[in-house]
Amino acid sequence: MGIVTKSPDEIAAMREAGRIVAKVLQALAGEVKPGVKTGELDAVCAQVLARHGAESSFKNYHGYPAHICTSVNDEVVHGIPGDRTLCEGDIVSIDVGVKFKGFQGDAAVTVGVGKISPEAKRLIEVTEGALHAGIAAAKQDVHLGEISAAVQSYVEANGFSVVREYTGHGIGRQMHEDPQIPNFGDRSEGPVLRSGMTLAIEPMVNAGSWRTRVSDDQWTVVTADGSLSAHFEHTVAVTNGRAEILTVV
Repeated sequence: MGIVTKSPDEIAAMREAGRIVAKVLQALAGEVKPGVKTGELDAVCAQVLARHGAESSFKNYHGYPAHICTSVNDEVVHGIPGDRTLCEGDIVSIDVGVKFKGFQGDAAVTVGVGKISPEAKRLIEVTEGALHAGIAAAKQDVHLGEISAAVQSYVEANGFSVVREYTGHGIGRQMHEDPQIPNFGDRSEGPVLRSGMTLAIEPMVNAGSWRTRVSDDQWTVVTADGSLSAHFEHTVAVTNGRAEILTVV
């Protein structure tokens, strides 16, 4: 496909999609508590999308069966919501993709369920910090590798590891566009960022090894060593020389 830059009008449309993503995540984060089933979170997402006249980007994407991804504890990404009940001390990553007026928005947060362990709390804080380090590095006329290196150095300085088999991505009319955005690498690697590029930056951070495996459902990615994992994501646009976060209210 090649990297597709967006016009100001297209970025404005992506802001609308991103705003809905943020509203969905706000609603879902408020529902997370012990005793809630992940399938109930999926139903809330469907309700919010219907109110805004938007669609889930994920449902039926390559056969994916739900509106959102809910990845609990050692699950990294692509966890399928269903009958699993959230328990005190769990952490759950919620990933939301929205299609609205032909454009996509994509974001994720990791939320603690009730009282969580100090390690889990720190993992969440570091992963969110890594996302903002990556966003701060996304500037016009620098290599994409600046984002990757910023995420990796932030995570590893805090004693955690970045997942290597899964990456962030370009986004626009399609959920996944070029370029891929690894969460590790050299600052001089990758294409040069240009005005109008729209990117989904998404650190996936493990408390233990970076290695992962895919579960028997052929969707859910888990840490290979059973350690906790957290995931944060924003869709951004390179405008006025820097990255503007689109997935905000």
